Amino acid sequence: MSRSVTWYLRRLRGMSPDEVLHRAGDRGRQVLWARRRVGIGAGSESGPTPVPGVLPHRSFTATLPSEVRELVPEAERDALVAAADRMLAGDFTVLGFPRPDILEPDWFLDPVSGRRAPQDALAFRIDHRDEGLTGNVKAVWELSRHHHLTVLAAAWWLTGDERYAEVVARQLRSWWSANPFLSGVHWTSGIELGVRLTSWVWVRRLLDGWPGAPGLFEHNDIALRQIRWHQEYLAAFRSRGSSANNHVIAEAVGRLVGACAFPWFGESDHWRADAAAELERELAANTFASGVNREQATDYHRFVTELGLLALVEAERSGHPLGAATRTLLAASLDAAASMVDASGRPPRQGDGDEGRGLVLDEPEADPWSALLATGAAVLGPGDWWPSTAPCVQSVAVGALASRSPVSGRPGRRVDAFADAGLYLLRTPEGEEPEIWCRCDGGPHGFLSIAAHGHADALSVEVRCEGVDLLVDPGTYCYHGEPAWRSYFRSTLAHNTIEVDGANQSVEGGPFLWSSRTDAVLDAARLDQPVRSWAGHHTGYARLDPSLRHDRNVALDTDDRTVTVEDTVTGSTSHTLRLAWHLGPDVEVVLEDGSANLSWGAGPGARRARLRLPEQLGWSAHHGETEPVLGWYSPRFGVRVPTTTLVGSGSWSGVLRLRTVLELDLTAPAGATHAAGRAVLTEGDRATRGQS
Repeated sequence: MSRSVTWYLRRLRGMSPDEVLHRAGDRGRQVLWARRRVGIGAGSESGPTPVPGVLPHRSFTATLPSEVRELVPEAERDALVAAADRMLAGDFTVLGFPRPDILEPDWFLDPVSGRRAPQDALAFRIDHRDEGLTGNVKAVWELSRHHHLTVLAAAWWLTGDERYAEVVARQLRSWWSANPFLSGVHWTSGIELGVRLTSWVWVRRLLDGWPGAPGLFEHNDIALRQIRWHQEYLAAFRSRGSSANNHVIAEAVGRLVGACAFPWFGESDHWRADAAAELERELAANTFASGVNREQATDYHRFVTELGLLALVEAERSGHPLGAATRTLLAASLDAAASMVDASGRPPRQGDGDEGRGLVLDEPEADPWSALLATGAAVLGPGDWWPSTAPCVQSVAVGALASRSPVSGRPGRRVDAFADAGLYLLRTPEGEEPEIWCRCDGGPHGFLSIAAHGHADALSVEVRCEGVDLLVDPGTYCYHGEPAWRSYFRSTLAHNTIEVDGANQSVEGGPFLWSSRTDAVLDAARLDQPVRSWAGHHTGYARLDPSLRHDRNVALDTDDRTVTVEDTVTGSTSHTLRLAWHLGPDVEVVLEDGSANLSWGAGPGARRARLRLPEQLGWSAHHGETEPVLGWYSPRFGVRVPTTTLVGSGSWSGVLRLRTVLELDLTAPAGATHAAGRAVLTEGDRATRGQS
């Protein structure tokens, strides 16, 4: 059986009967719509036929107040303009890969493999999962979200320099010409259309006042056709069932934002109302009551919250506000985001993260979490306990559209426990320095039946000190094109938890598909004592042995500055295990006598710690290995760097108890250092120290 057929069978098992019927309907609709495809060349001219449903009188009224640009802080303005200038000089990076062609982009180029994805083919016949056909499709799609064009449009808004506006106009005309309806890879995924439509709204808004803007949009039949095509496609082909995750949110937001800002069609009111209803329903389905996104992937929490804020302000501005329940939900999502971050403003790194953005109006490399909280503060207001937020271009512009009516019932203090999401934070008391921050993963594996963006990371932990990663979550690195790397970064071994018999806790069915899921269960949590503690367990390995169970207790002693992890694994037969501790890339390691001596920083900020390892296991250190993959960290999507992973290996039957203690010495200098992130092993620690 071919890999493709196997994948489809696994995927089918993840669908409900209702979803199967809906997808069958989509396939039938694709057959009917195939004759509507517009070929390359035909889409570059408006032709004599009027745009269907377009209203005779059109103007753009979704503008920003003229005084708003004066509220942008000078530093953020200068950073944005500098980024736009670098772009005009051909200096731009997309998901870790340079795009020197940014001024005249090849919209179909995968810079990773050098392949060009199909352009002149019916979209419904393009399998974007086939890397041999499309290359790394994520890299192909990303540029066509047009975030770089919102950056250039923002530069025009701030400076009035026509160079930026002219490049935006040229590239939009280029994209519209190269991508007529249903031709090519950019019509194969609804999330891309939704994000792109949102970008177009903000491009038009930011270019308001530029003489060429009306002729580029409302008086341009090519633009009107593209806007209509995007609306029709998104209304007809919706993410459903097991795919109704962040994709359906982006699709609904694009429809809503586009219909509110571009109400130039006879169907615009219907599109707006239908999109608003879908968005409110799906946003609630995607969000726990605590405000945490259900995908168990923190970066998608940010993405979905940002999209929701954009829809909220657009609907309010148009006079058709979303409901009070949606405002309350978005406020809860913002409060959760503000609670999660450590003292340096960094969030947890749970599950997948691909740096997806709903809108980019600041220097593209600026911290998106800072932008989210600043925008949330401008739209719904911050909590008194929030970390400080500085205004940015995006927060000023988006906030200018908000009603700023308050949301009641918000928490009066930082939250450390999100029970429905299984996210628990053990950390030093607020205001006490230096901060020790520990995330414990004790909840669902992921969202919906396929848990597309979840990792096999039940009971894993992250530990930071003053914002520096000590025990790290590995990140994501890639989605497409490198299956071995995709599998590693999602694996149990890649996380700070226990792997049994060389298998993942959950069975991988594909790059965005899990054939089985391991949900962790909370046993206890005490987060307001001098010794903060959490305990949970999972039975994901019961498929190997019905008695197999992993219990974990984590305790942070805020006085002694220790983090203790006690693991108990139980089974009825003999099994092997590996316990992994992944150290941050800035941590230097010396492994000796059953302990790892850690050091990081330099000068007055130099720190050190000792990681006391379970003596029942044989310990080895791994750094940047590829056969097999081990000892890697992904600081951002598309980038991987070597780091040190300590692996304790052994076997057991019955009950095995393991104890790991991280002892932090935050008063003395670190002393002698080694090559950054490298591990030094004594010969005795290369061999197994014992088995139980």
